[in-house]
Amino acid sequence: MVVGSSDDVDRIFGALADPTRRDIVSRVLRRESSVSSLARGYAMSFAAVQKHVAVLERAGLVMKERRGREQIVRGDVVSIRAASRLLEEYEEMWRGRIGRIEALLDDVADEQAKEMHDDRGQH
Repeated sequence: MVVGSSDDVDRIFGALADPTRRDIVSRVLRRESSVSSLARGYAMSFAAVQKHVAVLERAGLVMKERRGREQIVRGDVVSIRAASRLLEEYEEMWRGRIGRIEALLDDVADEQAKEMHDDRGQH
């Protein structure tokens, strides 16, 4: 899934809001894993891990593939990169705002310095 709509973004960041789901994504980006193998790594039921994986799959962050009796989960690098680009866009926007605030503060400081210099010259 490539991030396109507001709903896509909500699904991605909603899925990543949970620490267990972030950990699952991290694990399957390093190495694909079966759902049962993932479940062994958490102090929760297989069904609970399966639900976490389903949320991640709906968000497009992981993909499942049936291999025999196992469901293999792997990270969807394309969606992860798209989410990363979105965060980079937000960062650029905020850096631009910070830059404009800094410029405004510099202008104010320059004006104040000029006024102080002008006031001293009049006395």
